[in-house]
Amino acid sequence: MDEDASVAVVGAGLAGLVAARRLAAAGADVTVYERREEVGGRVRTRRKDGFTLDRGFQVLFTAYPMVRRELDLDALDLRHFAPGACIARPGGRSIVADPLRDPAALFETLACGEVTTTDKLRTLALRQHVRSREEREFFRGRDASIREYLRDWGFSEKYLRNFVAPFYGGITLDRSLSTSKHVFEYTFRALSEGATALPADGMGAIPGQLAENARDAGAEIRLGEEVTAIDDDGSAVEVETAGGTVRADAAVVAADPSSARELTGVDAIPTDARGCVTQYYRLPRGTQLGAGKRLILNATDASPNTVVPLSAVAPEYAPPDYELLNATFLGSDAQDATEGELATETKAALASWFPERSFELLEPVHTERVPFAQFAQPPGVYDRLPDARAAGGRTYLAGEYTKWSSIQGAMQSAHEAVDAIVSDL
Repeated sequence: MDEDASVAVVGAGLAGLVAARRLAAAGADVTVYERREEVGGRVRTRRKDGFTLDRGFQVLFTAYPMVRRELDLDALDLRHFAPGACIARPGGRSIVADPLRDPAALFETLACGEVTTTDKLRTLALRQHVRSREEREFFRGRDASIREYLRDWGFSEKYLRNFVAPFYGGITLDRSLSTSKHVFEYTFRALSEGATALPADGMGAIPGQLAENARDAGAEIRLGEEVTAIDDDGSAVEVETAGGTVRADAAVVAADPSSARELTGVDAIPTDARGCVTQYYRLPRGTQLGAGKRLILNATDASPNTVVPLSAVAPEYAPPDYELLNATFLGSDAQDATEGELATETKAALASWFPERSFELLEPVHTERVPFAQFAQPPGVYDRLPDARAAGGRTYLAGEYTKWSSIQGAMQSAHEAVDAIVSDL
């Protein structure tokens, strides 16, 4: 690539920020245009009344290769979840953990009646299987739903219903387990090899660090400046913004799927959405739930699908006098439910799971509705996704919708877009 090449990057989410850093480090003159007044795309954090509130429940898998490559994990000051989860239903709770990574939970896991002993042994065998695979082998070959894949492995319906459905409902926003098995295999390996964590300052610290890295490499980031059109004549691009028209040697479109599709005309960009609603609550400090630093899975239904004791994992998420919990609801009905209705469902669920505790003082702090949290990923979807050059000319795509819906997919897409630009220019 010519060292004096100019590149416009549309969008300051994870993909856009990684692309900007790599392009600037390669010598390009890079300008990032972001319509919001902050970076991060769907990975953002707000502060309210002393609480740290991410845009929906999100976590960082430290085993993702691109996470290890692009982020300074020590600087993020991570707070780790305990491996496994607490399975809850009216009148009872059980702990399921990885005994190889959390030996202290071995006896609790063995005693858990929500999962059969055969399923526990098969889980260890599956763990070994995914850890033995090479990175290039994932997202290739025969596809199937998560449910079909695990049934082929011999797992029982009890295991799928009580553990996998709520746990992977939290990861894929699809409690029916109709998402591609490729997502299961890749994330199951990540869960087996690394930590599940939160930055002490919230998930927004991740794009914050990426933006700092991009600026240090020489990229300019313009916030509050929306790109409304891109005109590509095959040799250069004209990028129209509210501030005027800019001509560049290339453009990287790293906007959200709907915007990227509108700007580029690439119909293969997926826009079928999986959404969720996450509600945050405060409780007086000292209201311990007994799940430790684990997710609490609703073994009964998706209202809520999970409850997370956030301040037990990251004490910085709450002011000194309070605990912070969140509950995530799946399905279209949750988007229409009122704040009071969601809080009532959470309070009722917690009271049934923890009958020895009172939740009268549970108060909603904030409700985050995310209609488009991921694009839908049924079996076979990855064969239909566009690649970095799908827009043609000097316009390139960088977004998880060219790989798979995840932090790993977003960052990996940026690398592939930059490799294409460096080769073509």
